[in-house]
Amino acid sequence: MCRNIKLLFNFQPPVTDDEIHAASLQFVRKVSGFNKPSKANEVVFDAAVREVAASVATLMHSLQTLAPPRDRVEEAKKARVRADVRFAR
Repeated sequence: MCRNIKLLFNFQPPVTDDEIHAASLQFVRKVSGFNKPSKANEVVFDAAVREVAASVATLMHSLQTLAPPRDRVEEAKKARVRADVRFAR
């Protein structure tokens, strides 16, 4: 999985449309191999991002869990610690 795609489910506050779009864009970039598509591929690339975002939004609003929601700030701190350990020299 692309490391730039972040976990979106079960956070307080809930996932935003911007976060869903960003994750969808990263996914389409990964599977297409394009960071930015050529003019010839731009329409289908953008359509794919919209379709993936719509599917992800449906999924996020349909999933259920009994687990308490994660705190975004706390998860960001944990991610920073993991990155510090990973990239320590």
